[in-house]
Amino acid sequence: MIPKTYEEFEATLDQYTPPSNWSEPLKSLWHDAKGDWESSHDIAQEIGSPMGSWIHAYLHRKEGDKWNSQYWYGRAGKPFPEYSLEEELKVLVGANL
Repeated sequence: MIPKTYEEFEATLDQYTPPSNWSEPLKSLWHDAKGDWESSHDIAQEIGSPMGSWIHAYLHRKEGDKWNSQYWYGRAGKPFPEYSLEEELKVLVGANL
């Protein structure tokens, strides 16, 4: 089942893997929310869309690589965020529900 809210998304984080019927962007965000940056990044860099670039930007921002994240925000057509990483995760999840 695809979640309808961030809270429903969060409720899946006790599972071992994300649901197979989820989109690749949502799976990438799920791995990040679980603390698995590498798996999240592996998925995000294979998503050839502005959403993939946005997730990629967020992940590099999270790792502290501002230069690389700014590049990917540009590719996504998004400004560098002025809000927390936690808030950006919620915004990204919401954009994929």
